Amino acid sequence: MLRLTTALLLLAVSLGFLTSEPGIAAEPLRVGVAERDVTPPEGFPMAGYYHERLATGTIDPLKAKAVVFRQGERAAAWVVVDVTGISRDLCVAVREAASAKTGIPKEYIVVSATHSHTAPEYYRNLYDFLAGKTPAGGPPPYAAKLIEGSAAAIVAANEAVRPVAIKVGSARQETPVSFNRRFVMKDGSVQTWQRLDNPEVVRAAGPIDPEIGLALIQSADDQSPLAVLSNFALHLDTVGGLKWSADYPYFIEHGVKQELGKGVLSIFGTGACGDINHSDPSRKERNKTDFIGNSLADTIRSGIAGLEAVETPTLQVRTATVDLPLQEVTEEELERAGKLIPIAKAGEKTDFFDLVRAYKAVVLEHLRNKSPRLPADAYINWGLSHNWAGIGPSLPAEVTTITLGDDLAMVFLPAEVFVELGLAIKQGSPYRTTMVVELSNCVETIYVPTRAAYAGGSYEVTNSNVQPGSGEMLVEAALRMLRESASAD
Repeated sequence: MLRLTTALLLLAVSLGFLTSEPGIAAEPLRVGVAERDVTPPEGFPMAGYYHERLATGTIDPLKAKAVVFRQGERAAAWVVVDVTGISRDLCVAVREAASAKTGIPKEYIVVSATHSHTAPEYYRNLYDFLAGKTPAGGPPPYAAKLIEGSAAAIVAANEAVRPVAIKVGSARQETPVSFNRRFVMKDGSVQTWQRLDNPEVVRAAGPIDPEIGLALIQSADDQSPLAVLSNFALHLDTVGGLKWSADYPYFIEHGVKQELGKGVLSIFGTGACGDINHSDPSRKERNKTDFIGNSLADTIRSGIAGLEAVETPTLQVRTATVDLPLQEVTEEELERAGKLIPIAKAGEKTDFFDLVRAYKAVVLEHLRNKSPRLPADAYINWGLSHNWAGIGPSLPAEVTTITLGDDLAMVFLPAEVFVELGLAIKQGSPYRTTMVVELSNCVETIYVPTRAAYAGGSYEVTNSNVQPGSGEMLVEAALRMLRESASAD
């Protein structure tokens, strides 16, 4: 009998059924959540487009929302901020500030963006602030509030950790609110932003992801709800105008609070939606923000009842650096950019795709070369970087996974990722519920299409800084880490 027991134990170890830290599963999982307001002042630039827009007011506040996981000596944090993207400079600054006050390793702090297009274009302000170029005697620059607010949300969440119970699962969004925005044309090309009444359109070039990933965090002692984590693949560009707004997640938040109580935090992570938006190609009218958010909130509310408990919430955190090869930029492209960008800034009409290429050329030159042929800070706001200026021919982007037992996996990817790549991770994941959150820890890659999409072309391909195959590299890294975590549980 002793020999049989010993043999079974050795077999379990060889197959990875035991963790490298046998006592970790016995430790209680503790989680904390918190939020902070990061709304900019009126008159601050708004992001999302290729022309200056200055905010005239606020529809609803912009926030940084954080969740901290702790189990024994292991810890991880995720903060999601209502901005279009997380520059590498912002990620580094938030990590340093939060890690210093919480002890959480910097690499285990994930900083994500919701991608609201009614959010600040903070990039120039941050770049100048980090360089010490802020005017003396005036109010603190917005960049200071953005860094401090994002880090403070993590610190507050860390201070609020308590033993919890977690239920996870997913719900299917049946009401159509998301649509693939790329279309195969009769000439074999692919075009973005088409409608089905165009006789040249053959079909959508890709799928959507109708799944809403869900996690309900409850206090372990009385099962009172603390937070709902949700994840859905749909661009946040549904509001428009010149007022700050968190877009449709604001309505998700209110739906969650109506269901579970005003003190419950709703933390939304944007899914892989680089080729997904809210424009229904079968009709002229677009769904409004409240319709989209309320519909998603209804689906989330109905899905909460079907969530299943994470019975053994062993926490695993992993991160990998993936060197994404940057595209090259020619002398001709830089020369054209140097002429075109000042014309556009002066208000003269320019071809949209030409302008996209011009900005991209300057950003690429800034990232690739320590002695760029064009001074980036004279031409661009978005794309300016202290940490990655002149880094070379590739970007060391990060992929991070946070997993609980064999029930929940959260995968954090850089950039605006095509839905097919997110679906590939979900389909290959060994976890019961897998959330894929894009726009995490850096945005300098811009779009990351599939390899096949590069052959089709159009906007997202034109506006990608990385070479074909980069998306597949992210998928491979994510699945490798998920399998490692699953075998270690």
